[in-house]
Amino acid sequence: MRLQQGQIWKKGDDYYRIVEWSRMAIGYKAMKDPTTGEGTFHEVSKKEFCRLIKGAELLIPD
Repeated sequence: MRLQQGQIWKKGDDYYRIVEWSRMAIGYKAMKDPTTGEGTFHEVSKKEFCRLIKGAELLIPD
């Protein structure tokens, strides 16, 4: 699975939306409810993000 800007991942009760995608880093928003869009922004390396979403489910938009 390739990471792309705009993807939303669900792990437990948390949602992670990729806001900024670059070659070496991922900017993502951690949220409790993806419909409101409220959450905190974080910037990590791709490797760290992949560890974060390990076992998470990719939500497919309708």
